[in-house]
Amino acid sequence: MNHVAQSTFAAIGSLAIAGCAMAADIGVTAQDHDKIKQVATEFLRQTSIAQPGDVEITVNAIDNRLILAPCQALVPFLPTGSKAWGKTTLGVKCTAPTSWTIYLRANVQITAEYYVAAHSLTKGQVIAIDDLSKIKGEISNLPVGFISNPDQAIGKAIQNSVSSGTLLRTDALKSPAVVQQGQSVRVISMGNGFQVTTDAQAMNNASEGQIAKARTANGVTLSGIAKAGGIIEISN
Repeated sequence: MNHVAQSTFAAIGSLAIAGCAMAADIGVTAQDHDKIKQVATEFLRQTSIAQPGDVEITVNAIDNRLILAPCQALVPFLPTGSKAWGKTTLGVKCTAPTSWTIYLRANVQITAEYYVAAHSLTKGQVIAIDDLSKIKGEISNLPVGFISNPDQAIGKAIQNSVSSGTLLRTDALKSPAVVQQGQSVRVISMGNGFQVTTDAQAMNNASEGQIAKARTANGVTLSGIAKAGGIIEISN
């Protein structure tokens, strides 16, 4: 070890010893690491409480060489970009009587039920209960929007063909069209105390609640809200 390195380590060692001696002189003890882990674990438990299934939380040990000033107000938080499950990083900061922040590694494993395709599904196919297969496993690393309840999928149309066993996600499903382009539809115009019905031809596909356009026999284009049964409602 060269002279510069020896001097640096000596300086660091002197500062650490001085800091400990000062703490001892004023009767201050170091912050309990177990208390920090306890606060971090409870925070992760609360943030994952909305997730279905069984939760197992592991917070990595804090280096026992790290001496922190005792804290009366420990505040856990998730740094920007961190998630509340899977392998993650969280912070714990002290706000009183002194100020410091520490970052901890943790792993939040969630075991729950989710759904995959029971067999091959073709583009546009409307999902029925027999098209779903239930699996129980680790969901911490699954992509956002996985299907955890069959009601999220039943009655929806799949946007692209998938093979058996494919994980189903909400963003891969859409409500089936209740109005289809070229279809004969009824346009119902409603206002204060009146209702007018007009026959027309749909100009686009639309799921229930979406905007649908239709053209009447005399060439007038109307737009309104698509409803089941080939109906377009216009509210005035």
